[in-house]
Amino acid sequence: MQTALELIIFALAAGSFAYFRVKPWQWTIGLGIVLLGFSVFSHLPWWFLGLSWLLYAAAAVLFNITPLRQLLLSDRAYVWFKQLLPPMSQTEQEALDAGDVWWDGEVFQGRPDWRRLLDMPTPELNPEEQNFLDNQVEALCAMIDDWQMVNAGDMPDRVWQFLKDEGFFGLCIDKNYGGLGFSAIAHSTIVMKIATRSMSAAVNMMVPNSLGPAELLTHYGTDAQKSHYLPRLARGVEVPCFALTAPEAGSDATAIPDSGVVCRGHHDGKELIGIRLNWDKRYITLAPRATVLGLAFKLYDPDHLLGETTEHGITVCLVPTSHPGVEIGLRHAPMGMAFLNGPTRGTDVFIPLDWIIGGPSMIGQGWRMLMECLSIGRGISLPALSTAVGKVSYMTGGAYALVRKQFKTPIGHFEGVEEALGRIGGYTYLLDACRRMTAGAVDQGVKPSLASAIAKYHMTEISRKVIDDCMDVHAGRGIQLGPRNYLGYTYMAIPVSITVEGANILTRNLMIFGQGAMRCHPYVRAEIAAAYNESVEQGMADFDKLLTSHIGYAISNCVRSVFFSLGGWRLLRSPVKGPTAKYYRQLTRMSTVLAFVSDMAMLLLGGDLKRKERLSARLGDVLSHLYMGSMVLKHYQDQGANDDDLPYVHWALQHCFAEMQIALDGFFANFPRKLLGRVLKRVVFPIVRPFKQPASDKIVHQIARSMMQPSALRDRLGQDCFIGEDDDAIGRLEDAFKRVVDSVPLEKKVLQAIKDGVIKAHADKNEQLMQALNQEILNAEEVQHLQDTYGAVADAIAVDDFSETTTRNKQACQTETVKSI
Repeated sequence: MQTALELIIFALAAGSFAYFRVKPWQWTIGLGIVLLGFSVFSHLPWWFLGLSWLLYAAAAVLFNITPLRQLLLSDRAYVWFKQLLPPMSQTEQEALDAGDVWWDGEVFQGRPDWRRLLDMPTPELNPEEQNFLDNQVEALCAMIDDWQMVNAGDMPDRVWQFLKDEGFFGLCIDKNYGGLGFSAIAHSTIVMKIATRSMSAAVNMMVPNSLGPAELLTHYGTDAQKSHYLPRLARGVEVPCFALTAPEAGSDATAIPDSGVVCRGHHDGKELIGIRLNWDKRYITLAPRATVLGLAFKLYDPDHLLGETTEHGITVCLVPTSHPGVEIGLRHAPMGMAFLNGPTRGTDVFIPLDWIIGGPSMIGQGWRMLMECLSIGRGISLPALSTAVGKVSYMTGGAYALVRKQFKTPIGHFEGVEEALGRIGGYTYLLDACRRMTAGAVDQGVKPSLASAIAKYHMTEISRKVIDDCMDVHAGRGIQLGPRNYLGYTYMAIPVSITVEGANILTRNLMIFGQGAMRCHPYVRAEIAAAYNESVEQGMADFDKLLTSHIGYAISNCVRSVFFSLGGWRLLRSPVKGPTAKYYRQLTRMSTVLAFVSDMAMLLLGGDLKRKERLSARLGDVLSHLYMGSMVLKHYQDQGANDDDLPYVHWALQHCFAEMQIALDGFFANFPRKLLGRVLKRVVFPIVRPFKQPASDKIVHQIARSMMQPSALRDRLGQDCFIGEDDDAIGRLEDAFKRVVDSVPLEKKVLQAIKDGVIKAHADKNEQLMQALNQEILNAEEVQHLQDTYGAVADAIAVDDFSETTTRNKQACQTETVKSI
């Protein structure tokens, strides 16, 4: 017994050096003292102590004597590592170089600094931005009739003009150039609010403010280009689009066949060196109306007019659509929505070199430029659209579940509907948290390329689940299109967000973990740079230093994973106290698991991991849910750590942990080397699966009930969801919702009278009210209040119907639109 106890103490003492990631000289001295103490005072067997001293001596010599370590370990590992590396193209390298490592790096490396996260500034609108949201955006939403827009195929001219006059196309353009100069969080919130009214209008507005000429010009344009274009873009004098996607180059944008050849030509009556462009692009939003075209192409210089280089790579230019040879005007019909989208083509279009964004000095830099700016679309615009879906579903799902009755009971009181409402509420809280913090990162000066990829994929996928649940709650009310329908076009638009800015399937399988491993790992990227160093001697020296640290990092994560799996995670410090403290500890545990498993996967599979897409996607899922769970905790604190939020926080975090568990289970079960897969699983989960299921029925019930009653929480989570007046569909529902809540005490009186037999149970509502009035159960004012409530409910749940003539005219109009395309 004593020997076993001493063994445990010895293991803990030795493991503590790995746990805290101490430097080699520190563990050499510390572990030597521990061994000496146990050799003198313990009852451990001599052979165990002898073996321990032997291993200690070997490690101490190896990690502290550089020439010997290089000879026996790092030089051989260097050769093996170079053979193991998958090939990396120039475009892949540029993609990795673009953007910054942010909180995603903290959760990837196994030791997140929670205080750093909580100390980050709360994303907030300044007074000017809030005023714009409360006035111009509110006025815009009131102008929009989505039913009319979609059937017309475009926004009315007065809406287009309002967008231009009020500066909506210059949200992010600096005030010095006539723009509004708004923050990323303001940009996100404005797009989101408009999207709660109309997805089509939001897309038309957001494209000039995301991956478009204005963003590229702001970061890379010459002074002359900025001075000419930015004021015109800000005022809407120029309507921009950006053309990247080609028929055979979608997510693999680097495969674009569109070309530019350096040659001599004539422009404005002068002969000069320029570029002859040929392109065929499709899916280009705003192309049918654009006046200026941003264009990505591959530049070639076969006659070496610019120098010795023949292939310069992807380059980006600006071309006025009025320029000879530019073809625009035709339209696609993406899911029948009203935002403008279409192809653009050009054959032998000659442009001067100074039309390249940034001028000739930016030749060949197009891919890096696009990668650095892509985080705007992925990190701001698409998360804003997704959160809009959540907010509309949250507000309308809860309200409809209360006002709509079946079997004389609000449908929201049925457990099946509660389950759907619970998901809507929990997901919406998660969406808003991720939206705010990812946009907030941009305002901190970060280019969060990986966090943006996580947000793009998971938030658009979550919005698909949310709208599905909300459609289920509304049932027939949700599928009848017409002016009264507030869900149908949002439901139809979801696949657009799923598809654009990199298809979701490829984002999950190729980008998230692939970029995460390369960007966020503290050593891998530097080790690759050392392996590719043209000076082999310098490369080996750099690799030796990195390898020593990497080995210590991996051992530390292994020890920490084992310790946490045996319950040690409960001893971790949390930056907060209370019901959310455990989540910080559990996220740290899972962060360590990811760091350890990722290292082992890269070591054991090497370059094959890049081709094992499903395995890397599962590790990407773990990274993603670590990120999203962190954002929920930060958001909860930023919102004041209100007790009312706790069911939503519990649901969101437990969902994240359940998804991480599923991902890791799939990773271990499908690891190519089955035995090693089982060993890895037992290291991190030696006894049980710690996260077996998502939130409990009790939490789901709490969320559902909170959605069906007015509260500060409901107002806060539904904030910036546009709710109009008069004939607005959501406005009708919200009015009925409030009336029903106010009528609860009166309805209880009527129900009690029915139970007592004073009022006939099978009479219609109006007759029951008259009986209640006659029996003095209700007074005349109360009867009128209930009659108004019943009328408001009937109006809110009503659907549109059309004459046969109207239906035929609509179908004929749609057919004509298709023919024109």
